Amino acid sequence: MGSKIKEVDLGVSIGSLRLKNPVMTASGTFGYAREFEPYVNLHRLGAVVVKGISLEPRAGNPPPRIVETSCGMLNAIGLENVGVNRFISEKMEYLQVVNVPVVVNILGDTLEEYREIAERLADVKGVAAIEVNISCPNVKKGGVAFGTVPAMAAAVTAAVKQKSTVPVIVKLSPNVTDITLIARAVEDAGADSVSLINTLIGMAIDHRTRKPRLANVIGGLSGPAIKPVALRMVYQVAQAVSIPVIGIGGIETVEDVLEFMLAGATAIQIGTANFINPRASEEAVEGLAKYVAEQKLGSIREIIGAVVIP
Repeated sequence: MGSKIKEVDLGVSIGSLRLKNPVMTASGTFGYAREFEPYVNLHRLGAVVVKGISLEPRAGNPPPRIVETSCGMLNAIGLENVGVNRFISEKMEYLQVVNVPVVVNILGDTLEEYREIAERLADVKGVAAIEVNISCPNVKKGGVAFGTVPAMAAAVTAAVKQKSTVPVIVKLSPNVTDITLIARAVEDAGADSVSLINTLIGMAIDHRTRKPRLANVIGGLSGPAIKPVALRMVYQVAQAVSIPVIGIGGIETVEDVLEFMLAGATAIQIGTANFINPRASEEAVEGLAKYVAEQKLGSIREIIGAVVIP
């Protein structure tokens, strides 16, 4: 299959960032990439997105913080991470030698924090793009407001763009009335791309103990259960903006990837599926190569937004 991947054109562009194929990993599900090295040939992926990085280290929420649901999972990890300084000194050494673009997901509670993280990453070798998390529902301050108010989403985007030297992707929250309003706001503020969707807000209760299954009570719902919602939102946003859209939400197979691309996604991210099948991302790349060859396409780009609406 390796030779087939070389024979077909799977390349896509996110702003000035060129990807050899549209398959990315989703933040929070792939660690810092090294954790998946025994299972996945990282070099074959379009890009890896590392778990969210904050200005200072975060311990995250107390357990239990993951609950399996029908067709998915709820998580309330709480954005546990090593902080930007340790990320640069401890994690980037490995990521710099991985022959795949590295997208750093960042998060903060204030505009100043977002701006500071972007500034510290600006001259770090190996950082190919920044993905701005404005939408995580697990924090009790900052994220929700930034992700649900167009003016605040725009302000965060502008702050990061001011300091960033690489393309800026803004990750959108689905927990809004009209996601296209947020998408247009961040595009106007200079975003090079948008990725969507982040998790839907959910809850689970143990009927025997009558207590929430998550210590944080609520968490983010991901997995196949959210795919129809994500696909609809990607389609709507792709119609509303001119910048590239990256689709996320319940993507497990190459068929899922193709659906999102037909809906208008230039690239996609695979998240929860990594926990079930660590090779899901690599298998999606192989499947895309086979699809392009079988369909006799000049490139995978031909299907972006090519859904036929009656």
